[in-house]
Parts: sequence; C-alpha cells; structure tokens
Amino acid sequence: MASPGSSVFILCMFICSVSVIRSDFYNVACGRDNKVNYTSTSIYKRNLDTVQATLISAAKKSSSGFYNASVGEGLDQVNALVYCRRDVQPDICRSCVKDSMNKLRELCPSTKEADIWYDECILRYSNASIFNKVETWPTVYWQLQNNVTDVIQFNKNLRDLLDKLKGRVAQEKFATGNVTAEDVFSTLNHEYFFSTIYGLMQCSPDLSLKQCTNCIDQLEVFLQSCCSGKIRGHITNPSCDIRYETYRFYNETLVNAPPPQSQLPLKPPLVPPPAAGKDDSNKRMVLIIVVVIVGFVILLFVMVCVVKRRREQRTYIGRSRNDDDDVVDISTIESLRYDFSTIQAATNSFSDSNKLGEGGFGSVYKGAFQDSKEIAVKRLSRGSNQGQKEFINEVILVAKLQHRNLVKLVGFCFEGSERLLIYEFMPNASLDYFIFDMMKRSYLDWERRYKIISGVARGILYLHEDSRLRIIHRDLKASNVLLDADMNPKIADFGIARLFDLNETQAMTNKIVGTYGYMAPEYAMYGQFSVKSDVFSFGVLVLEILSGKKNHNFRNGGNVEELASFAWKNWREGTLSNVIDPILKNSSGSIHEMIRCIHIGLLCVQEKVTDRPTMASVVLMLNSFSHSLAVPSKPAFLMHSSSDTENNSRNSTENSVQYSIDEASITDLYPR
Repeated sequence: MASPGSSVFILCMFICSVSVIRSDFYNVACGRDNKVNYTSTSIYKRNLDTVQATLISAAKKSSSGFYNASVGEGLDQVNALVYCRRDVQPDICRSCVKDSMNKLRELCPSTKEADIWYDECILRYSNASIFNKVETWPTVYWQLQNNVTDVIQFNKNLRDLLDKLKGRVAQEKFATGNVTAEDVFSTLNHEYFFSTIYGLMQCSPDLSLKQCTNCIDQLEVFLQSCCSGKIRGHITNPSCDIRYETYRFYNETLVNAPPPQSQLPLKPPLVPPPAAGKDDSNKRMVLIIVVVIVGFVILLFVMVCVVKRRREQRTYIGRSRNDDDDVVDISTIESLRYDFSTIQAATNSFSDSNKLGEGGFGSVYKGAFQDSKEIAVKRLSRGSNQGQKEFINEVILVAKLQHRNLVKLVGFCFEGSERLLIYEFMPNASLDYFIFDMMKRSYLDWERRYKIISGVARGILYLHEDSRLRIIHRDLKASNVLLDADMNPKIADFGIARLFDLNETQAMTNKIVGTYGYMAPEYAMYGQFSVKSDVFSFGVLVLEILSGKKNHNFRNGGNVEELASFAWKNWREGTLSNVIDPILKNSSGSIHEMIRCIHIGLLCVQEKVTDRPTMASVVLMLNSFSHSLAVPSKPAFLMHSSSDTENNSRNSTENSVQYSIDEASITDLYPR
C-alpha cells in the first residue's frame, strides 16, 4: 500500500493529466434526422449569419452569460440561445460563444437545428421555437470508468449533495456545492483517498422554476443508470446539466460573487414630492375618494373569492377531470357512497391497531361491516389537493371495472374534508411483501408465481381491450398487485390511470407520474404513453417475479445495473438460468417454463415501442407453449459493466456510442 504522501502526489498528477488532455469541446448533435435542410445560398443561411453576429455582439456588450436571438419568419426563421456557466470569467464566456457557434456551423453545415456542448457553455439553434421550453433530446453523458469501493455509501453521499443542489437550482438556475464522503478509489493499482464530492447543476436561464425542476428530475433518472458508483459523472441535455467530480472543477470565487449588473433588478423610479400649495381640503377629498375606492375593490375581491371557492367545491364533488380536462360525472355511482360514521365504526375510529400501511395517498386501514364483511379503507391525507383529484379518478374508473384480477371497489366516502376509498380486503397484502423478502418468497413456488404472472396479464388485457373503457394503468408495479386468500393477483391503485377512447393509441402529458424503474423510456423522457407503456411495466414485473430481485439498483457481483440489462446479457450468452431465483431452481417447477417467461419479459421491455408485444399477444404466449417467441432486442436503459463497456461500445452498431477525446469518458446519445 502506498504511503499517504505518495498517494496524494499521484492523485494530483492524475487529476492534472486529466485536465490537460480533456478537450473543452464535449459533443455536438446535428438535428434529429441529419437530413440536409438548407443550402449555402438559402435565406435560412443568411438569417443564421445574422444570428451569429447578434450573439457575438451581445456577448461583447453584456456579461450576463445568457444571450438569445431570433431572425426571420416561417420556415426560414432562426432561433438561437447560448448560456455560459456562471462560474466562468466574462472573457472566457465571450470566447466560448464565438468558438461554439463557429464549431457548430462547421460540424453541422446544413441542418436547421443543432446543439453543442462545451465545458464553459451550451449553444443551440433551430427553425422551431426553443425559448422557454424544455428540450430533452439528446441526453448525453460522460463517465469515468473507475468504480468506487463502497458503491452504496458513495451513492448515498452523492444523493445528499444532489438534493441540496436541487433545492437551489430551480430558483437561481445555477448551483454548486460539496459534501464530505470518505471512500477509497483504486486506479492503476494505487489507492486514492477522496474525502469530498463536488457537484454542479445548471438550467437554461429562460426556463421557469417548474420547467427547471422537471428537467433536472429527468437527468437524475439517467444519472442513476449511467454513473452509479463512478468517481465522475456528467449528464446533460440542451436545457439543463448535472456534473459531479472528486475534485473542485468550478471557480468557487465567481460562484459566490453577486450576479452581473445587467442581471440585477432595476431600481424603481423616484417619485417626485407633491407639489406645494395644495389646499388641505383638496387633500382630504382625494384621501376620502381613494379610501372608498380601495374599500370597494377589497369587498369585490372577497366576494369573488367566496363565489369561486363554492364553485370549486361543487366541481370537486360533482366532477372529475383527467389530464385533458375530460369531465366525468361522479353522480352516476352515488349508490356506492357511504356515510363517514359507518366507515369510522367499521375501522374502530381508524385505530392504529387496524392500520395496514401508509403510502403517498394516505393510510390504509382494515375494517369490517356489521355483517362481518371485511374491507380495506384507503384514507386520503388531509390537505392533499393532488390526492383529491386522484381520488375522484379512481372512484370513476374502478367502479366501472369488473374483472377477477382487478381489485373490487366496495364504495367511497366524500364528506367534509374526508376522502375514503373502500375496497375488498386482501388478506395476503401486496406482491412486494412476498417477492422481495428472502424468507417470505420461499412460499411463492413456481406454480404460484406463474399464476400471478398470468393473472396480472389477463387483468391488464381487460383494461386495454376487453372492458367498456380503454384504460392505461401507468403505475403497474409489485406493490400495486394485491393477493387474496388463494394468492390470486388483483391489480390495484388506479389513482393515476388514464382513460382512452377505443380508437386512441397513444397520448402525451406534461406531468410525468408513476414509479421510475417501471416507466417506459418514451414516457419517462417525453411524456408519451400508450398501451405499450403498461406492457413495459409488466415486463419489468415479470423479471422481478422470476428473479426475486428489484429492477432498480440490481446488484450483479460488484456492479450495479438494471435487472432488465442483466437478463438480456444472460439471454445473449445462453445463461438465463442465472436470472432465476435460486429458490425456484431447487423446486420442482419447470426450468423451461421459467426461461420462457423471462424471454417474454425481455420482449416487453424492448427499447422500441413497436417491438413490444400487445397484452393480447403476451397472454397467448403464456397460455400456448407451442407459440414461437421472437428474438428480443436490447432493453431500454441498457447499461454495460465497467469491464465490458469499452469493447462492446466500440464494436456494436446498435449502441450509438461516441467517444470524446478523453478515452476515459463515454458519450451516449439517447434517441427521441
């Protein structure tokens, strides 16, 4: 083991060498389809010349670090913006604006939209509107291939740092900080001791607080996949940026300096003193008139607020709105309404001894009516405005659904501030209670697990095709699959489900809801969802049932990767038995059936939406073992272990991997 003094010296040499060989230019993206969009003699090219000159001129005149321009109209309009890191010197920012524009036009000589990433700035232009909008394509990441020794502890420290920065970046659009994190990193057979992780977050200054938060949230999802356990991580898209290192890579002096004068709020104009010589009587008259007018306005405002509040209360009681403001009448299921006193008596006044669990919606209690019928009561947390919308949505949807693999809604209570959902009682709780517990999952032999897989598939198929309504669940996961006394599965929690017309195939939403790890990539990244989104979640669930492991942060030896990635690699190598829960391997169940189910799961989690089967096809595959299965393509969010990333990424044409000048870094473009 090297001495501390020599270790520090070697560490300094290592960091300096990385700094020297790394290029300031990171990556470029030339449009989404790389088609020729303009010529050297076109109007668009002339407008682009004007925009370039405007941005460079603006950077010379102002030290704000954010510049934008728009020239032309229609298809020939050029919209451009560039923003520098707040911790770079003004002259470096000006140089980056000029260099990035020249470099971008050199590398993308004919596309009407392009993006470029430098260490000091990000620049983009397009013929479409780009201002005040979040753009997530492409998502680019860099990582250092050296792993930390204690992945769990390092990720915890990193999470603490990112949470601290996220609290500031939405307001300020830029945040830096550090966290103490003692750990040992082995590189080149030496031991380096790092005690601090430094981080930086940034959003395009034209984004709103909510837009910045959403953009950072999406990047954090990919950061967990690409850079877990790495001593360096950097992930970015055109609208925001997250980076962490084990050395201070930003200028702390400029970070703590006040913003440039051009960004400070303007002082209000001085009000001249009142003219002299006015009569006191005139002053009193003016004062009386002002007081009367102000009083009348306040009274009018209070009356409007009261009327509006009453209308909102009636709206919540009588209607439910989904993502597209479709109105659904709750009065059609009035026969299912219960008095609060009845439910209170059934649950022993919601006593702790009757409490079954607690989630984001609120608490769940066990109860019994006077006829001894057992129920489960979900009680909305007081003051939860979001939960009230989900409550009405769930009542409307579940009341109209009748299937043996869907949980049955017994009734509801909507009284005062109380919102209660009453379900049939499931004595065996939820699937995650069994499948992720080392002792309890031994009770789930292959026969029971196969019955659960088949039952969930039939339940989702009913939602998609066989019910009077076409419904996308959007939150299918192990904790939302309940088990009755005979271990039959029943899908629950329709709070964020989405109602489709029978001729609809897909939709968009600006509000991403659900559980990361089960979300299809097109939904998590762009808000696009369809029946294939539920198929993806079902595939993840199948792999979890077969392996007994959670999909997120699945540990494979010394590596942390997605369960789907691990299963697909074993499928390619012909070693799918490695995925199967050891408890099942030692049982009397058919290994052939288990491997076939893993194969079906891999078909469901494929990256391309069109490659995934429908739930009708999945049910057919599960019921007919003579039905041949297609060859699965790679799953979404496929991650390579540190030992095979370089070789596989260089040779594979399906990964779309590009390398930066620093061979220790990797850039992966996530396609739209």
